[in-house]
Amino acid sequence: MLDGFMHVVSFLGSAAFYVPLLVVLFWSAAPRLVARVTVILLFSAFLNTLLKLVFHDPRPYWTDPGVEGKASHTSFGMPSGHAQNAPVAWGFFAAQTRRWPLWAAAAAVVALIGVSRVYLGVHSIGQVLGGWAIGLALLGVALVLEPVVVPWWTRRHPAVQMALALVVSLLLLTAAWGAVQPIQDWHWPDAWARAIQAAGGETEPITLRESAKATGGFCGALAGLSLLAARGWFDAGGKPWRRLARLPVGIAGGFAIYLFDGSNLAQTFAVQAVLGLWVTAGAPEAFVRLRLAGRSTRAITRPGDDRAELRP
Repeated sequence: MLDGFMHVVSFLGSAAFYVPLLVVLFWSAAPRLVARVTVILLFSAFLNTLLKLVFHDPRPYWTDPGVEGKASHTSFGMPSGHAQNAPVAWGFFAAQTRRWPLWAAAAAVVALIGVSRVYLGVHSIGQVLGGWAIGLALLGVALVLEPVVVPWWTRRHPAVQMALALVVSLLLLTAAWGAVQPIQDWHWPDAWARAIQAAGGETEPITLRESAKATGGFCGALAGLSLLAARGWFDAGGKPWRRLARLPVGIAGGFAIYLFDGSNLAQTFAVQAVLGLWVTAGAPEAFVRLRLAGRSTRAITRPGDDRAELRP
């Protein structure tokens, strides 16, 4: 029973949980608020892949026969991505309110996610602590810089914003390329490979694929949100059937784009960028044209707008 509980808690810190949740909230509830946390989370995801390459630290069950790996992973362990993203996501939403019960709930979820990763044998205590520290630092920096960076960004011409989104993302990918060079010819130690296989996984070559996915998604989201802001935000409200009807439209478009994904690095980057563009700009435009959503008259988010989205 405890194993099942820990797997559920761990899931709350995974991309498999965050991505669908944020997409649904963006399309059908609070696009401005979700846009803010999505950009931070996507950067956090990239930073985590970069740091894993820099440290290339083993997971506990790879090296310690006394630790049972209750989940299979082939990425390195330092820092824990679940622990790093937890304070970014849950802490961001808690920061939008002054209600202490929500702060306490967010802190409990963040703590449990970290504990679950140690319990499942996929991270050491140090790797989880490192993830928490990086995530909290990133959240703090983001909240401080956001009031400065967002106005500066929105004052740029949309074409400049699009170009900046691409340039910044390619620079991040270049940093990942630099991190992978020292371990380009690295080979899995036999003991590590056997432990991974015993947990149900398979070793894979060290590549930039995960970094390309993260930077491609970051590029697409930034570019799409820039287009959306320039055109005017869509109204995510409306009757329940309208909100629900947006989901199959958006999912169908995303699935069609994902069919073009492949193992080529440039293709991976491009597909993720187009997916990010679709989710943040293409799908909302489709909703407006299909009369499943209205067009907001204000292109710029004003203080408190994103909080107001969540009010009934």
